[in-house]
Amino acid sequence: MPRWDFGTILYNMTNLTKYISSCCGAVSRREADKLIRSGCVSVNGVVESNPAYRVVPGDVVVLSGKVLTPAERHHYILLHKPRGYVCSNSDVHAEHLAVDLITVSGVRLVSAGRLDKDSEGAIIFSDDGDFINFLAHPRYEVLKKYLVTVNRPLKSSELTAISCGIEDDGEFLQVRSVRPSGSPNEYEFILNEGKKREIRRLIAACGAKVIRLIRVSIGGVVLGDLPAGEFRELSDAEIDMLYGRR
Repeated sequence: MPRWDFGTILYNMTNLTKYISSCCGAVSRREADKLIRSGCVSVNGVVESNPAYRVVPGDVVVLSGKVLTPAERHHYILLHKPRGYVCSNSDVHAEHLAVDLITVSGVRLVSAGRLDKDSEGAIIFSDDGDFINFLAHPRYEVLKKYLVTVNRPLKSSELTAISCGIEDDGEFLQVRSVRPSGSPNEYEFILNEGKKREIRRLIAACGAKVIRLIRVSIGGVVLGDLPAGEFRELSDAEIDMLYGRR
């Protein structure tokens, strides 16, 4: 069931960018900022180009001719992304978009981070911009757990190298932890920040290859037995847990 959220609080104390993105879920914060600066937004019939404009109750905000109203409630959704699906809302080259698997009408859902096309598992979508930013930002250290099957056993020296970090293509890649899962050639990785294809690049630096990569949990939210391609709403307890309230 959709969760009643912080709409009234945000509405009474937010700036124009946040109002458009988080309260109304119209576009991302970055897109909202660009649209405001380019003159596509008016407040009470006057074009407003200042993203920091403070929205107060009674203000009529119009974006590209459409009156925006704050959402009374937000959606928080866990999807089991199958392989072959792309985590993007608009990729003209993608044959399958993960967001299209979620049959919730009338809202614009955005993913908190991404899983690459060849990976599978837990990914969270929401129309609450603050929630998405919280989950995606490494500062908040929302840990993600992955089970990774490799084409051969990794040596203890390779596991140490992965734990200590590896330089690749100008980036320093490092996981929180890595250990054997107990299944043949399968390893448990824990990350709080996922650089592009980070686990695959770490494995490749060891001269090995990923056979399967599945994200099994985000924070305390566990994928469990949710079938591939299916989704469910997060419970209030899970949302509170992700925010660190429990």
